[in-house]
Amino acid sequence: MSRVRESRWFGRRVAIVLALAAALGVAVAPAPVAAQELKVAMSSPPNSMDPHFYNLFSNINVSEHVFESLIKMDADSRITPSLAESWKLVDNLTWEFKLRKDAKFHDGSDVTAEDVAWSIDRTSKIVNSPGKFDVYTKSIVKKELVDPKTIRLITATPYPLMLSDLTSIFIVSKKATDGLSSDDFSSGKGMVGSGPFKFQSFARDDRVELVRNDQYWGPKPAWSKVTLRFIPQPATRVAALLAKDVDAIENVPTADLKRIRESKDLTFFSKVSHRVIYMNLDQREKTPFVTDKDGKPLEKNPFRDQRVRDAMTIAINRMAIRDRVMEGLSEPTSNMVPATLFGHVPDLQVPKYDPDRAKKLLADAGYPNGFNVTLHGPNNRYVNDEQILQAVASMWTRIGVQTQVAASPMADFASRVSVRRKEFSTWLLGWGAQTGEVSSPLRALTACENADKGFGTNNGMSYCNQKADALLEQGLAEVDDAKRLKLFQDAVRLVITEGAFMPIHQQVTTWAARKGIDYVPRTDERTYAHNFKPST
Repeated sequence: MSRVRESRWFGRRVAIVLALAAALGVAVAPAPVAAQELKVAMSSPPNSMDPHFYNLFSNINVSEHVFESLIKMDADSRITPSLAESWKLVDNLTWEFKLRKDAKFHDGSDVTAEDVAWSIDRTSKIVNSPGKFDVYTKSIVKKELVDPKTIRLITATPYPLMLSDLTSIFIVSKKATDGLSSDDFSSGKGMVGSGPFKFQSFARDDRVELVRNDQYWGPKPAWSKVTLRFIPQPATRVAALLAKDVDAIENVPTADLKRIRESKDLTFFSKVSHRVIYMNLDQREKTPFVTDKDGKPLEKNPFRDQRVRDAMTIAINRMAIRDRVMEGLSEPTSNMVPATLFGHVPDLQVPKYDPDRAKKLLADAGYPNGFNVTLHGPNNRYVNDEQILQAVASMWTRIGVQTQVAASPMADFASRVSVRRKEFSTWLLGWGAQTGEVSSPLRALTACENADKGFGTNNGMSYCNQKADALLEQGLAEVDDAKRLKLFQDAVRLVITEGAFMPIHQQVTTWAARKGIDYVPRTDERTYAHNFKPST
């Protein structure tokens, strides 16, 4: 029987059974969702299939379907085994990892210690990366291949964050990736991972198609085929879900929350994220998008003045953004990570909205009439990102800083804000502490740019505070948790009080799916097809 005829036959049988049941007054439970194909609408597309090309959320989110790390985070950002089934400290400088004996790449070859060493080295060799992953591998000074399934990673000093860092490093096949450029991955070359799905195809800005890896060492996904569709416009994502063009979506727009929650045909999921939404102010002597009221470039960058930075942050009404823009789906903050993660500073209070004091600070700094600025940011990456930009622009305009918004898709925006290009004066971004603690944003976002240390890989504002970096480095080498916590917290206080890094809120991440599909929401916001399952 052909698949088409079989499907029609099955449909007629179901219709007959339901009709008989209705005639007899028998209640029939709805049929479970067929665990064959799952279509998920994502809010932002990746700009590369190479899992080491760019430390960008939309890239990572797709990569983890195909590739795996030695260690991974669970739904609450707690460390758990992945390709490494066990590990131990041989001495203060040496970590030993035992790989799973049944872990294999999609081509059937074993995942070996040589592949792990190759992957670690590869993070620093990517050409034209807007933000490298080697921030997480710089501590490793030597690798020892004990046997095909055992590797030792050696550091120059004690390094307690090894496990956290390794959650961000995907393991690729040396045989499959040797000699490839990052661009080669888009055609499928090098897309040989060990994860729950195998790569099938990639249509840039449109979709990624995957098929189940039936030889996967872990729990098998419920879906034989998965399509990750990239639909940046929130209303279009919801429309696709309602029309059953997709089975699930991420980042439910706040305007549709009530409708989604009350729908009998849909299920809603949410969780407070570890992602902080923040503003950055360029710290260079000259900055491109700041002018006087007549449109003439200023002789000096006003954002280098502490009083101006203080004015900009207290001019933002974070509570109003929570209530009016986010519909309650945010937690205003002055921290780099939420209270649940290591490195949160409890005594850092959310800046009080005070436009009058902001105006006085601007006048004291020599800008009684303010100035003009363009505020940049993405329009398809974070919950209500463009609406937040518009709200902040309105608030800054009220204190005399005439602000216009230039929002663009994340794929374009991310490359322009990178450390290689640094095109903006002030902008909005988000950062999820993917290692589960505060050294992640400290190292990548606010540390002085230092390629040898892997610091400042995403520091597009050219901020540099040597004292904060010294505290960070001490913390990275401190094995005593209490002492390390204090060092990290002191570093956070410095960068926050200096006003270069301006937190707005921790966003609440949301998902919606057709009735009959369950999802375990994640603190790290990631949307994994293998975490969607038919309801039982």
